[in-house]
Amino acid sequence: MLPFGIVAWLAVFTVSAAVVLLAGVRLLDATEVIDRQLQLGSALGGAILLAVTTNLPEIAIMVSAGLKGNIGVITGNLLGGVAIQTLLLALFDSRIKQLPPLTCRASSSNLALEGLLVLMVLNICIMGIELPASLILGRITPASLLITLFWMAGLWILGKMRLTGSGAAGKIGLDKDSFAALPVGQSGQEGNDSGNEAEGESADEGTSRPSPEVWRKFAGAAVVTLMAGAALEWSGEAIAKEIHMDGVLFGATFLAFASALPEISTGLRAIRKGDYELAVSDIFGGNAFLPVLFLPATIITGAAVLPSAGKTDIYLAALAGAMTCVYLAGLVTRSEYRILGVGIDSVIAVALYLTGMAGLFMIS
Repeated sequence: MLPFGIVAWLAVFTVSAAVVLLAGVRLLDATEVIDRQLQLGSALGGAILLAVTTNLPEIAIMVSAGLKGNIGVITGNLLGGVAIQTLLLALFDSRIKQLPPLTCRASSSNLALEGLLVLMVLNICIMGIELPASLILGRITPASLLITLFWMAGLWILGKMRLTGSGAAGKIGLDKDSFAALPVGQSGQEGNDSGNEAEGESADEGTSRPSPEVWRKFAGAAVVTLMAGAALEWSGEAIAKEIHMDGVLFGATFLAFASALPEISTGLRAIRKGDYELAVSDIFGGNAFLPVLFLPATIITGAAVLPSAGKTDIYLAALAGAMTCVYLAGLVTRSEYRILGVGIDSVIAVALYLTGMAGLFMIS
């Protein structure tokens, strides 16, 4: 029989995860209304708003762990979060009941660029881990700053591409002929009316502004999500101590999965609407944003977070990068074959993740 202490903490963890999911649904509903009515979806501001919204649990966990100096939880949750969120693409793929699979339906140049941005920030993370911990100035390390700058530059390029289509390629010095148009049916219009009218959205979305009620719902759900995320970190740390589990390992598995619940809700909703590009873009966009949190984590703790990471963190970053490469290959090859109800890339990604977690248990 489990001790009362761990049972109580497991109850707190479970309830907090449920609150993250339920509040995340309301938060994303309000975000969709704000995003469309302010016409931010194709611009830099919309990309930032959506990335921050879906990663509020990770932000809360980072702040909570940072204030306590629990660097292992921060690195494990952020880098493990990239791997486990990439794994969600296999879940979304399994919800498509007929050919072709997810990456064949969602294949586009924008998604390829987003995936490359994920690989870029992950590689900078690995480089930053190898730098000396003494290389810090004004609570900022070179790697955490460089990650943020590359992320902002990547969003600017993606914003230009989404704003004006392939014609934007020439404006930012790129060969527009190399950017393929979106496949038919990926405009994301299918099912857009479902759920939005319930929020009081007017037919003329381009000229309306979000009502005070929408902003109140957004703010309220954001506060609840942040509080639930902090509770996940508190209870998760207690559970890890009770079962004598390494903080990095717990952060990379259970904590990362619980904090990824908003992405699960968003992705499944996008699949139901038939907006397959959005389902993949939400994952890649969130994965590119997670390493940016190393900058505020460094500021909060006053310590060089990345150089304090260990071999398990390098392992997690490499695993996340390998899984991203698998799905990038799927976006390029656009294979229509399915195995066990999912695309070949999803099968490989799941096998990689399971093998990677087994290796993580052995080295942590």
